[in-house]
Amino acid sequence: MSTALVLGGGGITGIAWEVGVLYGLREAGIDLTGADVVVGTSAGSIVGTMVASGLDLDLAVAMQREDEEQKSPNVDLGLVMRAFSILRDGSLDPREARARVGALAVSAPVGDPEKQVRWFASRMPQQEWPQRRLIITGVEAESGEFVAWDRDSGVPLVRAMTASCAVPGVYPPVAINGRRYVDGGLRSGTNADLASDASEIVVIAPMADTSPLGAPPEELAALRERASVVLVKPDAGARTAIGPNVLDPSRRVAALEAGLAQGATLAREGTVRLG
Repeated sequence: MSTALVLGGGGITGIAWEVGVLYGLREAGIDLTGADVVVGTSAGSIVGTMVASGLDLDLAVAMQREDEEQKSPNVDLGLVMRAFSILRDGSLDPREARARVGALAVSAPVGDPEKQVRWFASRMPQQEWPQRRLIITGVEAESGEFVAWDRDSGVPLVRAMTASCAVPGVYPPVAINGRRYVDGGLRSGTNADLASDASEIVVIAPMADTSPLGAPPEELAALRERASVVLVKPDAGARTAIGPNVLDPSRRVAALEAGLAQGATLAREGTVRLG
């Protein structure tokens, strides 16, 4: 039997909520951090790196509670709305849709990508790929090609994380080996199909109820044909705590606390386990 933990995208509050859920579960005796494979998309790439690298969840929680000066990013709402419209256009091939969004991302004046890489590097306790299987997702901006990086890809871990979190219209595309990459969530908020070799899978998806790509039902249905799959999504309390803007750092601690509470509830209900 093999196990997989899939961590989806969800912005600043998604990181905090995922950390809270994992911690709340662990404190109640259900530890998901020992999964054989960890898949991380966008915000999930950060939490996934923490998990796969063996970062103690106490430290992860403390990092979310720190009173850090973190401003809300500048968001080009017009570009973001155009991107969502393109991704929802059923007449387009999905890869073509991603390429069109990638072109928008490349043209958007949203800052220096190398500064963004350095920002990530300064805040991550680990800089090297862990020995445990960690998969981080991205999308090549020009072609719309989906990519999945791991320790054998020859891509620096921090650069892969920064690219996976490069939300079009919010953060700049990141250069890797001469090509520019954006958020892996353009293909799927979870990319859970990358865990298809596992027999037990837990998917934690902050945007499962707020975006069609948050946790695509067809993706999970295909996995359930051959594996045990549990989907964890924000409950009512967490949705309130997270609020309408997943990039609002002022809601980070509230999202963390909601995750802690939800993790404890899930443990009492016995609905989540791994291995």
